Amino acid sequence: VFPIFATAQKKPISIATDIGMQRSFKKEQQYWAVGHTIQLQYHVSPKDAPYLWLSYYSNGKFVNHLTATAKLPITVPQQINYDNNAKMHFKQFSIGWKRYLKGSYDAVEKWNMYGYGGFGLVLGWVNNSHDKNIDTSLYVVPVRAGKANFKRLTVDLGLGAEFPVGADIYFYTEGRVWLPTTDYPSKFIFVNKDAPLLGMFNLGIRVLF
Repeated sequence: VFPIFATAQKKPISIATDIGMQRSFKKEQQYWAVGHTIQLQYHVSPKDAPYLWLSYYSNGKFVNHLTATAKLPITVPQQINYDNNAKMHFKQFSIGWKRYLKGSYDAVEKWNMYGYGGFGLVLGWVNNSHDKNIDTSLYVVPVRAGKANFKRLTVDLGLGAEFPVGADIYFYTEGRVWLPTTDYPSKFIFVNKDAPLLGMFNLGIRVLF
């Protein structure tokens, strides 16, 4: 009785860590960045586990070709074309559910396939530098120069495969996407609607405890 009870009560925990490439897909905001994720998983059954992760990424760089327009008809010139050189990076907290579609969290012989679904909080940072000095008292600019923080709520989805390598260690590769659910418009971001739209490809190791 006692061994059976102990086995039934066992709730293994996994810690995973990975590195990955991040792609911003949104037009006027496209770039590549590299990052790291650390993740905690609590296995409530052979196929199910709630998860909690923290991800952070390097600066992505992109350029917006913009036009500042005069506030008054007597201002000369009426328009100024300029480039906004932007740097942007993200940190994200996500909580959700992992489900094994093939195999289980403790499989030792065959490869596993799994999916993710969850909700995230993205903390963003942007730094804009204009290639021309523009007097904002005379002109309306589409995006401001300078640094700013912003945030977004996201729906997080993922699909991955993992392979046992022995001693309760698993190598995994997975794709993720963060889908924005809020805009919170910022005057320091040229594209706010449905942005950022981010995809990641990650390689990592999961250790079962």
